[in-house]
Amino acid sequence: MKLLFICTHNRCRSILGEAIANFEGKGLITAKSAGSQPSGQVHPLTLHYLELHGFSTDGLRSKSWDELEDFNPDYAITVCDSAAREACPLWMGKAKKIHWGLADPSRLAGEETKIVDEAFSRIIRTLAARIGKISAMLEMGIATDSEEMQTQLKRLANYFPQD
Repeated sequence: MKLLFICTHNRCRSILGEAIANFEGKGLITAKSAGSQPSGQVHPLTLHYLELHGFSTDGLRSKSWDELEDFNPDYAITVCDSAAREACPLWMGKAKKIHWGLADPSRLAGEETKIVDEAFSRIIRTLAARIGKISAMLEMGIATDSEEMQTQLKRLANYFPQD
């Protein structure tokens, strides 16, 4: 399964999605990330918290979705937080669109360390749990392009693991 995580600036949440999916996907998932208006750099706290939680940061960079025209993902997952009235980019490729609204933990930079730590940890746990469920479905033989897979991916938008 090929997943493309999209967020406007491709500096935090979509980068987290890419790194976590490539690890938790156990070889069944290939993930990339991109933005409609990439910032050109990954937020330093994104890299810090990925490493802290044991995820590789090798090769992660902020990039435009234009660079991924040949990737042809099965699903484009937008991770912008619509509750914060953030403009969520639209991927215009053939991929099925899924929206997983997640709050941007990098916006808390400058806040008390404990608050920032918990925000990043919560997003990482949430993404890892959701990707773990996708991996389990793939291991059970649920087809990437099936209606069942698409329905389950949409349902995962409301799945938040217990702390």
